[in-house]
Amino acid sequence: QFNHGRQAEELIEAGLLRDLTDVATRENWKEIVKPASLLDSCTVGGKVYCAPVNIHSWQWLWLSNAAFETAGVPVAKNWDEFVAAAPALEKAGIVPLAIGGQPWQAAGAFDVLMVAIAGKDTFNKVFSDKDAEVAAGPGMAKVFQAAEDARRMSRGTNVQDWNQATNMVITGKAGGQIMGDWAQGEFALAGKVAGKDYTCLPGLGVNEVISTGGDAFYFPVLADAEKSRAQEVLASTLLAPATQVAFNLKKGSLPVRGDVDLAAANDCMKKGLDILAKGNVIQGTDQLLSADSQKQKEDLFSEFFANPAMTPEDAQKRFTDIIASAD
Repeated sequence: QFNHGRQAEELIEAGLLRDLTDVATRENWKEIVKPASLLDSCTVGGKVYCAPVNIHSWQWLWLSNAAFETAGVPVAKNWDEFVAAAPALEKAGIVPLAIGGQPWQAAGAFDVLMVAIAGKDTFNKVFSDKDAEVAAGPGMAKVFQAAEDARRMSRGTNVQDWNQATNMVITGKAGGQIMGDWAQGEFALAGKVAGKDYTCLPGLGVNEVISTGGDAFYFPVLADAEKSRAQEVLASTLLAPATQVAFNLKKGSLPVRGDVDLAAANDCMKKGLDILAKGNVIQGTDQLLSADSQKQKEDLFSEFFANPAMTPEDAQKRFTDIIASAD
């Protein structure tokens, strides 16, 4: 399992992953998988190499209604209100923003701030077009200032894993977390109800956009004919309507099929489905950047969030250098 996108490029080039084009053609994936960029990210040289199972959008701010109640302030409706509420949360002994220590969490939070504050066009120019001039510009400078706010608000998180940070929101120890929709699985497991116990703000309540990255299954090339047939059965099952509904309701992600019944979706999932239906989407950075460029970005933001001595201006310069050489 990889994020559909460019993570598997080298394995495909080495001939280690199975071509699933016959299954995809037989089951008409080209017509049922929405948006088309999902299947495009599984396709190399005209051949399909993976079965996408969900759409995971990063662009969410999850808020603890109990934490805001304890702090005596209204639940924030957008990023600016959240930043303004931070002092009251801190005074109540609550960490405003939980960000775990894994590098991808810091990089992901920055990408979410980028779309919310600078917009889709800037996001695409930087990550899709690799436009270093835009990366160095005044629009991105505002994003780095917002990242400075996020860094200040996340002091005292002191956890490593993303789900530990989510648990801080679930238990009211943190006011909020910027994390993908997979966080909903943790809320559901804890018996928390969307709209009642926690609030979700797509696009940080500023710019309702979601990314269409996600998970996909790749299959190794096998000599055993029987096992190869079993791979086809599994690939087919992953995209079957019943699987798509059951799996995504559990995980909090969105289905890759546009023709399934998600009447049981909670408030937050319905928001995501509505944004998806409007087509207000971007590709995930795993689809736009090579694994190497992605890692450089993660290293930068891991250092930025851990080291208050690094100024937003210094971080923007390093970010611009990464984009200038990105592939």
